Amino acid sequence: MTVGGGTSTLQEQGKRLLALLQGASRALKFYPLDNATVQHALDELHTFVESLVQGESVIKLRLVGDFFFLDETRLRLDIRNFSTFAGFSRAMSEHGVGAVVVYPGIQRDEWAPFLSLLLRPAAAEDPYLFFEERLSAAPVEHIDVQPSQEEAEGDLDEEAKLKAAKRTYAQSVKVARDILGDVRLGHVVSARKVKRTVQNIVDQVLANEPSMITMTTLRDFDEYTFTHCVNVCIFGVVIGQRLGLTKLQLYELGLAGLLHDIGKQKIDADIINKAGGLDPEEWYQIQQHPTEGLLLLFHMPGFSDVPYRQMLVAYEHHMRTDLTGYPVNRRHRVPRLFSRIIAVADGFDAATSVRSYQYQPRAADAVLREMKENPKRGFDPLLVKALINATGVFPIGTLVFLDTFEMAVVSGINPEQLHQPKVKVIADAMGVRVVPPRVVDLSEVDPSTGRPYRQIVKTTDAQRYGIRVSDYLT
Repeated sequence: MTVGGGTSTLQEQGKRLLALLQGASRALKFYPLDNATVQHALDELHTFVESLVQGESVIKLRLVGDFFFLDETRLRLDIRNFSTFAGFSRAMSEHGVGAVVVYPGIQRDEWAPFLSLLLRPAAAEDPYLFFEERLSAAPVEHIDVQPSQEEAEGDLDEEAKLKAAKRTYAQSVKVARDILGDVRLGHVVSARKVKRTVQNIVDQVLANEPSMITMTTLRDFDEYTFTHCVNVCIFGVVIGQRLGLTKLQLYELGLAGLLHDIGKQKIDADIINKAGGLDPEEWYQIQQHPTEGLLLLFHMPGFSDVPYRQMLVAYEHHMRTDLTGYPVNRRHRVPRLFSRIIAVADGFDAATSVRSYQYQPRAADAVLREMKENPKRGFDPLLVKALINATGVFPIGTLVFLDTFEMAVVSGINPEQLHQPKVKVIADAMGVRVVPPRVVDLSEVDPSTGRPYRQIVKTTDAQRYGIRVSDYLT
């Protein structure tokens, strides 16, 4: 968020925002929507919020315990504004809402339905989930909420972080399935559901990147199309974060990643799922999916604004940096940054996944090396390097043999030693299963020799040994 000048300005803006939210809520509680008092309160609230979200600013009002935060600034409570804090915080707490996020493009007509939902009695069971479902059905696109338990995400242990990431991932795959199904059937796509999914992924990556990268190992052959869309979204946001993109830019990038292959829904499913090689006519059909994706997004109902960035990514993500890919261009062009990022994310996930025509995925480290060093692959080497900085030379989920003859699964990275990750040893030198797996940091050095205790000798195919690496990570 980029509002105001210093902390004192944020204090005043935060208190003003709370006062206007509370004032509009009270007016809606006591008067009908067309009442002049209600309309005036909504006008004031919207005018003020519009002044805060100019450009690419995002407002995030968090409730942590009894305290409100605007951005990272805690709003000071005194007797004069106690009722303002207490009234709105009570409404949020009853529904299990820990944060209200407002995005650029907010429309005045979105405030009344949002605040009206907060005024309704909370559900007795799972109040946040019930509130989220009602909000999804409301005509509100630029206001989002987050559950209160996620506010302490940074204080959770590794198991809790992994659980939160797994929940986000599972929900995202379900939404991807719904989106692509709706597109194939010609139904209206729930833009709000799409946006919320991407926002949740961005939030999880920013707070919990290692766990979200771990989730990309949960590749399911039967659901490849859907998990691939989610994985590309995750890897895209991970790369974007390394480049220093703003949160709003990460959201736009993540949305592009989730929708990058949407044009495939216009291609015959038999061609998409064909196990063998494609004949020239079938390959021609496959090459049309970027153009189909652009057209689908341009005409997609449910989005209040035309998703121009996402259209470009859908169209350009197979072009390659030297334009030797597809679609073929008659005029010279330079694929945009977002397109080059999603191309890297797409290429990496596709090459390391089991697909209808690829029963033996390539080792992740070999894929990254090829993407970075072989210019014929058409990937931006700097962006591949950014991905390597996040995943390590041996990405999470890679099955490896150590110089001790032990077998292990890479479970984490060492940012300072990308070639020496953390691993879980799953079999000893005799091939006997280690239960439970033993966690080892390969960067640890034997002080007597100055050499690492263990080193990776080679990577290997988990399928060859009948191993599901995700069983050791989640």
